[in-house]
Amino acid sequence: MQAAGEPGRGKGRKRAGYGQLLRTPGALSFLIPGFAARQPFAMLTIGIVLLVQHTTGSYGSAGAVAAVTGVSMALFAPQSGKLADRFGQRAVLVPGVLIHATAVSLLVVLALAGAPMWALFLAAVPAGASVPQIGPMVRARWAAKLENSPLMPTAAAFESVTDEFTFVVGPVLATALCTGVHPAAGLIAEAALTLFGGLFFAAQRRTQPVHGLVAAASGKAHASALSIPGVRVLAIAFLGIGSVFGGMQVSLTAFSEEIGNPGVNGLLYGTFAAGNMLAGIACGAIAWKIGPRKRLILGYAGLTAAASLLWSAHSVLLLGALGLIVGLCIAPALISGYTIVETLVPASSRTEAFTWLTGAVALGQAGAVTVAGRLADAHGASTGFLVPLVGTALALATLVALRSRLSPRAPGRVAARGIGHRVPVTVD
Repeated sequence: MQAAGEPGRGKGRKRAGYGQLLRTPGALSFLIPGFAARQPFAMLTIGIVLLVQHTTGSYGSAGAVAAVTGVSMALFAPQSGKLADRFGQRAVLVPGVLIHATAVSLLVVLALAGAPMWALFLAAVPAGASVPQIGPMVRARWAAKLENSPLMPTAAAFESVTDEFTFVVGPVLATALCTGVHPAAGLIAEAALTLFGGLFFAAQRRTQPVHGLVAAASGKAHASALSIPGVRVLAIAFLGIGSVFGGMQVSLTAFSEEIGNPGVNGLLYGTFAAGNMLAGIACGAIAWKIGPRKRLILGYAGLTAAASLLWSAHSVLLLGALGLIVGLCIAPALISGYTIVETLVPASSRTEAFTWLTGAVALGQAGAVTVAGRLADAHGASTGFLVPLVGTALALATLVALRSRLSPRAPGRVAARGIGHRVPVTVD
């Protein structure tokens, strides 16, 4: 069966490969700086948790500060996406990375100075709000270059692999710096990578998508991507995925402290993220015979089942194995979700749509670190692992109940709403 986002493919043709994708003219010019600039999403939360826990002695307090950052990011990321769609990515990125580096530096200073919690909360707001949305911007550049190309699903898989590789490198790097150098070193490195990587990415103007097309053509503001029912359903699904990331980060940290070996935290989280990355590589290499909607639901069911076992693990070996399995189940859900959104959202709103999804992950992560931190403080690390279970179970129930909304509108209906004709695709 033809996969979503691959119009015009012959049934006998094989999936376009990663090599062909990377030979796309101009691709490397935004992929390399984009990788460095993505680190904040992977390093920020764990860096805050480790620093604030060190200065306050409380996982609950650390999770609360990290949660404020995540909520702030979730609320402001879609607005950043809208501005990028309208004015261009460079216009949003340059001031954004400067604000972010300043805000994170202020948060570090306040934490080390023993400032009250309200001061840390205030500093966390701009730190989260200014996280550069590099992943959505890279996806928007791929979409602009590969419109109606059979390479689009491969690009979606490649981006998910890149994201997960970031989640392998980022938390491990942040944990190593915080535990081996200084508790603030992880956040300092995060701010530096954001600043230099973000400015380097912003400098790649030739691959920036054309902005403001709808407004220029019609003189009217186009509707928000969130007005599309399928995007709202996907946002709920990504909230559940965020609960896995947040719950794992706090609970693995608490587990490592409980057994008296804090250094194993990076290894455990790296194993979890490595499973995610390996599954992403496989998803991009397979010529799927089922559509992304079914893949999303099946992958999510597997994720929920795997997450249901985490709370019962009481050894490093078992927790590492379960973390690997959970990671293997995340990538298929993420890739399928991003593939589906390509069929639902017009080109003029793609950056915004992608930021709604990444914002949903951040919001789910924020809620998870708060709840898991409180549970870990009160009842031990194992109870924190209940958070991914509950989050994924609720999201799976929503996906199953509202799966029909993940189908793209018929071309005639889309055109009638002023969004423009889109090639019909199969999502089942």
